[in-house]
Amino acid sequence: MSGTLIAFDFGTKSIGVAVGQRITGTARPLSALKAQDGTPDWNAVEKLLKEWQPDAVIVGLPLNMDGTEQPLTARARKFANKLHGRFGVKIELHDERLSTVEARAGLFEHGGYRALNKGRVDSASAVIILESYFEQGH
Repeated sequence: MSGTLIAFDFGTKSIGVAVGQRITGTARPLSALKAQDGTPDWNAVEKLLKEWQPDAVIVGLPLNMDGTEQPLTARARKFANKLHGRFGVKIELHDERLSTVEARAGLFEHGGYRALNKGRVDSASAVIILESYFEQGH
């Protein structure tokens, strides 16, 4: 096992992407994928999976602060199921509460408002999701 994982921060207009290594427990952002009502360009997804050949794909699960599900939760699950169905990759869902807030704060700290474009925030969120997944001992 290479220990390479890819994380997706699902959104209806943009899907953040990060790649990370289990051995270092770190991740880095990749270019976010544009999405149309939650549907990405599946060819772009396939290209990412072929390039990185991850052991597993982590999909951020958007939950309310009290842990209950919200409308986007079901859509993220559906996206994860489609990833598995189309490409046969191992999928794990991971609680992503506050990842976008943390990503925005980190980007703002390093680059001000100009750093807060949607794709960068989404991919920074994917990094946070993946690193949090590693921190929980996965």
